[in-house]
Amino acid sequence: MSYNRDHGRPGTSPGEAGRPRRRLKTKPLMYLLLILFAGNLLWFIAWLIPDNPGGNEEVASVSGKEITRQEWMAAMEEQHGRETLLELVNLQVMETAAKEYGIKVSDKEVDLELAMMRSARDGSEKTLYSADEERMREKVKSQLILEKVLTKDVVIEEAAIETFYQDNQALYDIPDSYRTRMIVLQSTEEAQGVIEELENGSSFEALARERSIDTATGSLGGDIGYVVPGQSTIDAAVTNAVASVETDKWSEPLTMADGRVAVITVTDKAQGQTFTYKDVESHISRELALEQLPQSVTPEAFWQEFDTEWFYGE
Repeated sequence: MSYNRDHGRPGTSPGEAGRPRRRLKTKPLMYLLLILFAGNLLWFIAWLIPDNPGGNEEVASVSGKEITRQEWMAAMEEQHGRETLLELVNLQVMETAAKEYGIKVSDKEVDLELAMMRSARDGSEKTLYSADEERMREKVKSQLILEKVLTKDVVIEEAAIETFYQDNQALYDIPDSYRTRMIVLQSTEEAQGVIEELENGSSFEALARERSIDTATGSLGGDIGYVVPGQSTIDAAVTNAVASVETDKWSEPLTMADGRVAVITVTDKAQGQTFTYKDVESHISRELALEQLPQSVTPEAFWQEFDTEWFYGE
């Protein structure tokens, strides 16, 4: 999904020299990550508040010196409050813009965006990790409203849309994908030990954090995102096995190309979809139109129009 002409896109840029025009949808990874983080943080703070409105409850102590709930929440507000409120304001601004400009976003459009994110293979599918489906759909819908408002007066010739579809049709034939976690270990013996712990009821995510020698994925509870069989960016031992692992079960030890051994589990299967020209016509048109915008545009550009005020002032 994209925001603007350069969109802060990770990994690629439209019209990059020396490469075929492959995909306009590279997605605003960092922006969506911030939204997801903000939503989770807001929920957490809301959960804390009702227990003790006075805020004097002790939540921790060090050498007898207490840390109160009020101090804790004040520190969180100082560190994250502005970003959290910014995302909430921008979501409301986009809802208001949709009403003002008569913008509609269908469930099918949201389905397409989510499918494209899962198949991106550029890291942007990781934005799906920490949000439940309903919350993620809300964020995607808000972004689509912004894009539609920005491009509502841009005319794209149908021939250009058809040409892009014909040149990039494979982008819209999306295979089955499997959200996968893995634990990486030094040996088959260690992997067998992990499997025994799993069979005895241990949490795969907890074991990944504790035992995986791959610190990057281990810190995420082993989450490596949505994997497609044969995917070149993931070790072949993993991609060859992923389709045969039952949901919420785990694999036998898998010897990877570097000699390390992995145990994987599949937590979700996303059914593949094939989108026709009719399905993606407006999607392509909007993306081509976004490329024509002269500069970056964010929801804040609409604040004055909708008389927006907030705690942090200007």
